[in-house]
This record gives sequence, C-alpha cells and structure tokens, in this order.
Amino acid sequence: MSWILLLIAGLFEVLFAFCLGKTKDTTGTETYLWYLGFLISLIISMGLLIKVTQTLPIGTSYAVWTGIGALGTVVIGILFFKEPMEFWRLFFLSTLVLSVVGLKIVSH
Repeated sequence: MSWILLLIAGLFEVLFAFCLGKTKDTTGTETYLWYLGFLISLIISMGLLIKVTQTLPIGTSYAVWTGIGALGTVVIGILFFKEPMEFWRLFFLSTLVLSVVGLKIVSH
C-alpha cells in the first residue's frame, strides 16, 4: 500500500509543477486559481510522502518521489509547454526510470 501512496504522491508532485508552469501563461484571477491548485497539490503530495516514510525508508521514498516528479514534469513540459524532446534528455530520463525501478526492487 505504501508504494501505491508513494506513486500517488509523485503524481501530485507532477500536478503541482504543472500548476506552477501554467501561472506563467495566465493573468488575473486565473493565475490565483493555478496557484491554489499548486498549493493543494503540494499539501497532498507532501502529506502522502510523510505518510509513506512511516513504513518505507526515507532515502528510498524521497528518491522515488523526486524521480516520479522529475520524469512526470519533463513529460508534461514536452507535452504541454513545448519543451524540446532531445535524445540526451530522453536517455537520461530512461536512466532515472531504471534507477527508480532499481530502488523499488532492492527496498524491503
């Protein structure tokens, strides 16, 4: 169950990064709504991370959480913010994914 919560926490990390990115493209009330989405996502993500660290090692939890967030944020950047999709970027993302999977395999 902790690994599922950690995955959800990582997805909320991606969501708060997405909300933060959207604030650049908006003005007025819409900007504040994106900031509100950022804060809500941040609180949920951190809350779940705190819960997960009660049963999983902090180093593993944090590494997986940031890995999910980094991978998801790059994918969101490519899909929604027109960031470049270059070979080296994708190569290092794949090493990140392999590292996260490796941590899952070796963690008890």
